[in-house]
This record gives sequence, structure tokens and C-alpha cells, in this order.
Amino acid sequence: METLVLSQSYEPVARISWQRAVMLIFQGKVEVVEEYEDRFVRSVTVEIRMPSVIRFFRGQRKGPKGVKFSRENVYMRDHCRCQYCGLKVSRAEATYDHVIPRAQGGKTSWENVVIACVPCNQKKGNRTPEHAKMALRCAPVKPKKLPDVLHLSFIFEKGMPMSWAKFLRDVTYWHGELQT
Repeated sequence: METLVLSQSYEPVARISWQRAVMLIFQGKVEVVEEYEDRFVRSVTVEIRMPSVIRFFRGQRKGPKGVKFSRENVYMRDHCRCQYCGLKVSRAEATYDHVIPRAQGGKTSWENVVIACVPCNQKKGNRTPEHAKMALRCAPVKPKKLPDVLHLSFIFEKGMPMSWAKFLRDVTYWHGELQT
């Protein structure tokens, strides 16, 4: 079972295990907003309902950590586009290309990994862009921040606990036909 986590302002920020949620409750960092009616957490001396939705008491600290190197963040840095042909690539079809192949000493780093569409990645193969006669649209660099256009969104979908519904947008809100 999972627990929906809300920010101090009741915005969904994560889905975590019920075990992590219980730990946050006992640490005094969150309050329980909704509980599962039919699920309990039991110990020798305590029985509580399993938390379905919790909310942080305080806002999360956002320090100057820098941007984490991850596939998703490389995709966002490259604006969802193949860095060889410029084609917009869906997340599911995006591949990650080492500009200098690892076989030639290339590292897996911000400065050496780009988004590529499958045809361009296959065309380049295990060669450098120069040897493959392909030009990069932009030199890969470590970003100071990521574009604000892509945000994590939580959508209420079939199979999720009903207690989450009032905190998450329904799929039909975004994908349903508008009334005229």
C-alpha cells in the first residue's frame, strides 16, 4: 500500500510506502489527513489505521543542491529533442547517447550524454559525432537549473485509493471532451 504525501499547502508531492509514512508520523514531521478504513498497523502496544494521505507541517527545504544527474533531467535539459536531428522525442522513445562512446573512454556525465531519437542513435553507433558525420545541436553541459515547463503532475487514475481523489486531478479533467 502507498501513501500520498501533500505539501504544507495541500499539493501532492510524492507517493511513498506506508512504512515510510508511519515513520514520518512518529517523527512528528507530518499529520494524517486520510486513513485507510480497512488497513491497520499493529505493534505489541499500539494499533493505528494505515495512513492513506499525509501532509507535511513545514515546507520542504530547497537548498542549493544543484541539478541531479538522471535520465529524466537529461531529457528535460535537452527540451525533449534529439540533439542530432532536432526531432521532438517522446519520453518512451527517447534514447541516451554518449557523445564520446564509453568504449572510447567517454564518461557517463552531463557533458557527455544527450537525448537521441532511435534512428540517429543507430546511425551514430559506437562512433563520435565527427566520425559519424553528425553534428550536435547544442554542446551538452551541466545545467544550473532545469526548464520550468515540465513539472511532475499527479493524476487520479483507476485503482488508486478513493481517499486520494480530492487531492489529485481526475484524468477526465485533462483528457475528456470539453463542453461547448
